[in-house]
Amino acid sequence: MRTQVAIIGSGPSGLLLGQLLTNAGIENIVLDRVDRNYILGRIRAGVLEQGTVGLLDEAKAGKRMHAEGIVHEGTSLAFNGTHHRIDLKELTGGKTVTIYGQTEVTHDLMDRRSETGGATIYNAKNVQPHGYEGDRPYITYEMEGIEHRIDCDFIVGCDGYHGPSRASVPENAIKTYEKIYPFGWLGVLADVPPVSDELIYANHERGFALCSMRSHTRSRYYIQCPSSDKAEEWSDDGFWDELRRRLPKEQAESLITGASIEKSIAPLRSFVAEPMRFGRLFLAGDAAHIVPPTGAKGLNLAASDVHYLFEGLREFYGEGSSAGIDDYSRRALARVWKAVRFSWSMTMLLHRFPENGEFGQKIQEAELDYLVHSRAASAALAENYVGLPF
Repeated sequence: MRTQVAIIGSGPSGLLLGQLLTNAGIENIVLDRVDRNYILGRIRAGVLEQGTVGLLDEAKAGKRMHAEGIVHEGTSLAFNGTHHRIDLKELTGGKTVTIYGQTEVTHDLMDRRSETGGATIYNAKNVQPHGYEGDRPYITYEMEGIEHRIDCDFIVGCDGYHGPSRASVPENAIKTYEKIYPFGWLGVLADVPPVSDELIYANHERGFALCSMRSHTRSRYYIQCPSSDKAEEWSDDGFWDELRRRLPKEQAESLITGASIEKSIAPLRSFVAEPMRFGRLFLAGDAAHIVPPTGAKGLNLAASDVHYLFEGLREFYGEGSSAGIDDYSRRALARVWKAVRFSWSMTMLLHRFPENGEFGQKIQEAELDYLVHSRAASAALAENYVGLPF
């Protein structure tokens, strides 16, 4: 079997790149070790930057997003018992974010791929990239005990942190940077109306909290918890009680609670691998970088990687120039590190670090007070939150 671009991983980044390539007439095959239903069963966040929305439109997969997604023109920071709105649209000259779940993005891209005849191989076991140091890369995988091979021009690893793409790179050819945070997020999904029309990020002496949503009738809430906690140790009532304690009085009193649909704890880490290109192998999304969810950048960073890589591949096949793919890693990492910085700063600002004591809490509150009362500081937060330009 042969194709022009072989993509490992059928999450949103792999499917988005595949669809953009298909639309441009560039042959591609997407492989994944699991099946479609397993992928669609994973619950992920969904705050989309305008750049991500634009890419989904370019892929012609944005119709349902525009019909069902919720456009947010602002967000709120809560501390010292009050909350303060950051007017994203006004501070950025008209930019907004869209609330639309990552699972829905993936579903739309899968449907679009089916409509346009894109090739996707599910349940591909032992996927492994080969030969990407030279000019004849290929992928091997197993299906029902039989090994198969796909020859290609390029391999793109969109296979996440634990995937085979980055793992195949020689240790001396890659450098990684990592920060592990000493806490996690306990998240609850429930079919209850959101406590606010926009997201609320709360700093409290008991720990961080986030009030988010998936729709006007489905809410997603998070609280900071020790990394040693287990989700099953938290009852629904225990979660709601703790969330109320961390919110301003007005929001705490208006919070509507209900049975959880899903409850889980997500660890927080920052991770970057450099470079993001190795011969004819490219890394994109979580295969190359992970950010804590505080800045809502994970999916959006994967989308910006796809933007840079698609531009390079389209230039290679359309104009015979390798300038774009040669510059892919540098361009992608420049934006990645800015998003890593923003996500780190939001994490440090909003979470409780017991080792910093009361002094640290007071410093956080002073920084938050400055941030919400300084137009320049608010504008900087808004600019990063809605997404820096590609």
